[in-house]
Amino acid sequence: MPHPTSLPAWLALEAHYRTIRNQSMRDWFAAAQDQSPTRAQRFTLEGGGLTLDFSKNRITDQTLQLLFQLARESGVEKQRDAMFAGAIVNTTEQRPALHTALRARTTDTPYANQIQREHAKMAAFAEQIRTGQWLGHSGKPIRHIVNLGIGGSDLGPKMVCEALKHLGHEQLSMHFVTNVDGTDLQRVLSQIDAETTLVIIVSKTFTTLETLTNARSMRRWLIDNGMPEAKLAQHCVGVSANANEAVQFGIAPENVFAMWEWVGGRYSLWSAAGLAIMLLLGPAHFDELLAGARLMDEHFCTVPLERNLPTILGLLGIWYRNFFNFSTQLITPYAHALRYLPAYLQQLEMESNGKSVDVNGERIGHSTAAVLWGEAGTNGQHAFFQMLHQGTNIVPIDFIVALSPEHPYLDHHLKLLANCFAQSEALMRGRTQEEATRLVGPEKAELAPHLMFAGNRPSNTIVLDALTPHSLGALIALYEHKVFVQATVWNINPFDQWGVELGKTLSKEIEQTLADPVASLAHHDSSTCALIARAQAKLATLNHR
Repeated sequence: MPHPTSLPAWLALEAHYRTIRNQSMRDWFAAAQDQSPTRAQRFTLEGGGLTLDFSKNRITDQTLQLLFQLARESGVEKQRDAMFAGAIVNTTEQRPALHTALRARTTDTPYANQIQREHAKMAAFAEQIRTGQWLGHSGKPIRHIVNLGIGGSDLGPKMVCEALKHLGHEQLSMHFVTNVDGTDLQRVLSQIDAETTLVIIVSKTFTTLETLTNARSMRRWLIDNGMPEAKLAQHCVGVSANANEAVQFGIAPENVFAMWEWVGGRYSLWSAAGLAIMLLLGPAHFDELLAGARLMDEHFCTVPLERNLPTILGLLGIWYRNFFNFSTQLITPYAHALRYLPAYLQQLEMESNGKSVDVNGERIGHSTAAVLWGEAGTNGQHAFFQMLHQGTNIVPIDFIVALSPEHPYLDHHLKLLANCFAQSEALMRGRTQEEATRLVGPEKAELAPHLMFAGNRPSNTIVLDALTPHSLGALIALYEHKVFVQATVWNINPFDQWGVELGKTLSKEIEQTLADPVASLAHHDSSTCALIARAQAKLATLNHR
């Protein structure tokens, strides 16, 4: 692929940006108010069971035409079809990226037989746990599930379990331990008992430092609290691509669920890495989660780019990142149940597209992934929305909202919806000096500048009819494909993450040094040496207690 900044559409977008960069969305809405279709009608689409209102963006019909041209010149459709067909799209590791195959449910997709066998194994195991047939070492049914994992082995399952907790098994409590900081583990251990706890150890290699450290401590806790070591298989199962390591840990071979090299961790919740989801929700709801993602897959693959939700989201992100030079993006779900979604999407987007070399290994001169962050609404309104409205940085926003609540408090939900819609309108409209002056009156005219809002702040609103397994599956897949579209245009590989390796390597070296006070520090910089020495001194006092 040619460098994206040399494509005709990119050059045309640069010129177009200079033309409209100072124009106001508020004026566009006013001018279009008497037109048919209205701006909102032209820039609202449905797909995969979701609705996307992208009318509050700094775009015109011409902007969209040029962005779609950029997508075609970048080969988005061709690369999309290659990914779904199982081509080697992870070029640095020479692997396909077949997370979509995990939810395809057809016999003609790559690895279909393996996927279906593993899914059936998960479902059978889930039914044993959920019906109380699977017993702990003392003959009691399982009541606590502890998921040990990190990154995609934690963020996805935790986010989905929390989002759909209202549909979960009433007698199962889900716990997630991810941080190597022992506080994380201790917090969970204080809530569970060894007789009724099942531990899921999720690690593709079964060598992940944080996960295996927690797993060893968990095993010791189980034994110290009455579990015979010979009964470990009744309390620990594994999810891994390295079954041999899992068995060596003590997990029974039949209790190791497969992960595969052709599914990246941050795309893996659809696989056995989502075993915690199936245990909590049951096989039927897990299948609905897959079905929602599958419907979005079909939308992405079959609907023209002009009406394609993931493509539009991805292109809008490029428009703001590369032409307006906005460096961050906010995800704000107006659903308390989705409060872990921003953290999940942080990994999905920044680990995938936080790259500075292209697929050929050449340095690139354009910006890639924005810094993604977020918090559930309405909490954010009482924290950082001040900056969004009146600060000097402009932050594009994705509002996410479900029209029907998962609780009976309709008056609460009405207020939630009102706040969500009001925030997007206020960010778009702003408040002029004249309006501010009229608001405070002539006797307090000096307050008017403080009540002015520049407006013209862009946002999308993604609407779910209700928060269900199906709609959540579609929402997750929507963002997966958005990331893919951006990676294709930027000509980068979204399926590797070499940037995390150096820190891991140095961490192992420093851990050995911390444990050995006479180890040489010569190969570290002066700052790191001083930090190590300070920590060694403190550790020495702790060891003598």
